[in-house]
Amino acid sequence: MKCLILAAGYATRLYPLTENFPKPLLKIGEKTILDWLVDDVSAAVGEFIVVTNHKFAGHFEDWAGTKGEKITVVDDGTSTNETRLGAVRDIALGLQGNREDVLVMAGDNVLDFSLLSFVEFFREKGASCVMTHEENCLEKQRKTAIITFDEHKRIKSYEEKPRQPKGNHAVPPFYCYKAEDAARIQEALAEGCAADAPGSFAAWLSGHAPLYAYEMPGRRYDIGDEASYRRVKEEYKGISCL
Repeated sequence: MKCLILAAGYATRLYPLTENFPKPLLKIGEKTILDWLVDDVSAAVGEFIVVTNHKFAGHFEDWAGTKGEKITVVDDGTSTNETRLGAVRDIALGLQGNREDVLVMAGDNVLDFSLLSFVEFFREKGASCVMTHEENCLEKQRKTAIITFDEHKRIKSYEEKPRQPKGNHAVPPFYCYKAEDAARIQEALAEGCAADAPGSFAAWLSGHAPLYAYEMPGRRYDIGDEASYRRVKEEYKGISCL
């Protein structure tokens, strides 16, 4: 299995902290956000692919040189927030020629549980999977992806930013794709799949292949602005491992 990490954003809401430095390499406790993610799943992953932009590629190359894992840094060629490719196109870029199952995740989230349980669920189902958690705030439901699923966790409906949500299960940016499903990204884009949100491909895939939902067993910290970054830093102060 490979792991593709989306790290091509410009984190404008964290300026000036991230004006010249990538958000995934900010410190949480004694490690960077990216270290938390990579160290957690390294036992299950043969290669990491970090897709970033031209502005920050050098930072990620330097970071990769400090790690023992096989890490490939892919520069998507963009230099500004206005010219970014979008997450789905970045996934397609990073997976060119790929023939393995892949764990796809955003590089700016911290979890208080191990993603290895997600990988295990994916292997048990033998099909592509997304992560999910309950979200009971209507305003937040309208800003994310909302799914419904049956008693076997197979997804029945998948909507990005619905005005009238059919359920209360949101999808954070963590996905496990079978190799044959990941190979269909260009097909999805050709059929009009939106490129900006990473979940847009999963939403498209749900109508073309079996897709299952893994219910998150803990908390996710989405670091979007300086206030949320300060809160997570305070909670993880002095911690080097979970």
